[in-house]
Amino acid sequence: MSDHKPTAEPTEGATGDREATRTILHELAEAGVSVWLDDLNRPMITDGDLQAYIDRGVLGVTTNPTIFATALSEGEAYSDQVRQLAGSGADVDAAVHALTTEDVRNACNIFLSTFEATGGQDGRVSIEVDPRLAKDTTGTVEMAQQLWNEIDRPNLLVKIPATVEGLPAISQALAAGISVNVTLIFSLDRYRGVMNAYLTGLEQALEQGRDLSTIRSVASFFVSRVDAEIDKRLEDIGTDEALALRGKAGLANARLAYQAFEEVFSTPRWANLRDHGANLQRPLWASTGVKNPDYPDTMYVTELVAAHTVNTMPSKTLEATVDHGELRGDTVTGGYAEAQQMLDDLERMGVSYPEVVDLLEVEGVDKFEQSWAELLESVQGELDKAASAGSGS
Repeated sequence: MSDHKPTAEPTEGATGDREATRTILHELAEAGVSVWLDDLNRPMITDGDLQAYIDRGVLGVTTNPTIFATALSEGEAYSDQVRQLAGSGADVDAAVHALTTEDVRNACNIFLSTFEATGGQDGRVSIEVDPRLAKDTTGTVEMAQQLWNEIDRPNLLVKIPATVEGLPAISQALAAGISVNVTLIFSLDRYRGVMNAYLTGLEQALEQGRDLSTIRSVASFFVSRVDAEIDKRLEDIGTDEALALRGKAGLANARLAYQAFEEVFSTPRWANLRDHGANLQRPLWASTGVKNPDYPDTMYVTELVAAHTVNTMPSKTLEATVDHGELRGDTVTGGYAEAQQMLDDLERMGVSYPEVVDLLEVEGVDKFEQSWAELLESVQGELDKAASAGSGS
């Protein structure tokens, strides 16, 4: 179960059979920001919590190995399926695949009306390829295709990390008609590579005669982790000038990413694809929970409001936003010069932006691999217990 259950009562503004609660999340949507929840577990699906989030304005869900590892380690929600898998002789990789894809498929079903109401833009549920494949282009594409085929829902997004090896996998998956959530983007250069991979994939899909309007993608640009690493370095420097720069790099980096988004999606190359029905690859702000409790807990929401974006929030950040978030219009597009100055100031202080973003990518992949290993270990333990109980020993 998630720690923060949605509690507001439904009011006006219904779509379908249920009525929606008017919250700041609807105001964000009107400003062009789709709010997605960065959390998913089986009790949320079966107990109605996920639908309650939708009623309050949540438009999609993202998942990752850490979220699944936590969900599977808590409670008995997965016990029956684990016993069935143990009885059928499933190995641990097959069991993890079955458990996670069932949750994602069921979440896709719940979000289907949102998907339809938004013309396919939202109502999206993401699932990650095995992070051990982050450096394996061919393996990533094969698993993306497997997930796409097995979950078999039009509102699925398959998450592929933006490693060097991931870029061609992104293009190949898109060319095959698979909608992709590109994850673990930290640097502006890599983000430009991601957008190029998106356009390349669409061009290949067009050559194959695919309907480009059915292909969707978001590019997940991580925010708070940038501040956490850069703040640490600024504190090591320790001067008043260095300390004054804390908590600013993540927003500056994201705003410059949006500037790059505006540039790429105003080119003739993009216009040609758009004329053939292609959709924008929206920037998605990820890692939006503050790591430093001294910072405003809605900072990575209210300071990153711009059209054609997604903000995926852990439940704690989402609840804080609903409780006391204050919107003041677009907080991105007017700040490009200031954002660039911020990164220039960091370099002048001796904080290397390329070194930081390279480190964060390596650490990001490592963290997902560690979570995947924990997930496998947890499921293996449950399989062993179920097999032991089944044999009567």
